[in-house]
Amino acid sequence: MKSDRLLSVLLLLQTRGTVPAHELAERLEVSVRTIYRDVEALSAAGVPVYAERGRHGGIALLPGYRTDVTGLTADESRALFVLAAQGAHAALGLDAAIGSALRKVMAALPAPHRPAAELTSRRILVDATRWTRGPGDGLPVDHLDTLQDAVFADRRLRVGYVHSGAEDPDEPSTYTLDPYGLVSKAGVWYLVADRDGEPRLFRADRVRSACVTDEPVRRRPGVELADVWEVLKRRVERRTGGIEVTARVRRDRLGRFLRLHGGALTEVVVEDTEEGEGQGAGQGAGAGKGEWVTVRLVCEETRATRVLLAFSDALEVLSPPEVREELARAAAAVSALYEGPH
Repeated sequence: MKSDRLLSVLLLLQTRGTVPAHELAERLEVSVRTIYRDVEALSAAGVPVYAERGRHGGIALLPGYRTDVTGLTADESRALFVLAAQGAHAALGLDAAIGSALRKVMAALPAPHRPAAELTSRRILVDATRWTRGPGDGLPVDHLDTLQDAVFADRRLRVGYVHSGAEDPDEPSTYTLDPYGLVSKAGVWYLVADRDGEPRLFRADRVRSACVTDEPVRRRPGVELADVWEVLKRRVERRTGGIEVTARVRRDRLGRFLRLHGGALTEVVVEDTEEGEGQGAGQGAGAGKGEWVTVRLVCEETRATRVLLAFSDALEVLSPPEVREELARAAAAVSALYEGPH
């Protein structure tokens, strides 16, 4: 819009001093003729702007002229207050500096934009520290706009959600959620919400449907997004709320295993497995020292570990015993299916 462009010209001149017309045109993606028309419009509005001709000329403001207009739109104001989670600035010794800077920006914002900027700082977090990345990371998120609408409108959200390891990804579970906000964790978006009053974490790229309801959100009193995120993050990092599985994988299949099941890993421990260690897979195939590596992953439930059978005898679960039993039952069922007549 022309008004935005005029403000951009004014702020560039205020920051840079004299700027050639062709440079302004390139920066704002318009023609030089349009820039000169914008200069005339600014002059007509009382801004002391002028053009200097010649080899070293350009567009400039009269010396000493400053404007207190920030030029920020409502969306631009909100964008400045998408805060990094605790630790991102602390690592650089900038915790105090970012707080001070944001207070100054808030004071300089036009009054109508301040409430939206303050709300954004409470509903959106960016955490740059990655968990182990999985094969789904970076996939497009179809319903992020709807999730954001619920977060800012303070409304309950109804979603269809596919859990990791679900047997049928075409049949999502349906939940009614009370959202606290959104978190970008190393480029992967998560919805932080209460489900039946308990904090839960939902990967946005596993949301298959989303609908903002007319019901007001029911957050726990005094609880903010940052508080819930810290609780859920520690839960994942301590590998609670799931089943910790230790398995060994043939070294030549490790790359494929990590690509397919990276989303279930909170850490990867790769160790050489001594010859003869473990039992079952590979022992009759001449597997020796160094041919196996040990990995640890977390699955949401015992039944979800059946996806590991896709690796056949190239993967053996070492613990816990209930997962070994689950996979043995599943393998026996498949064997019985194929042993019978076609």
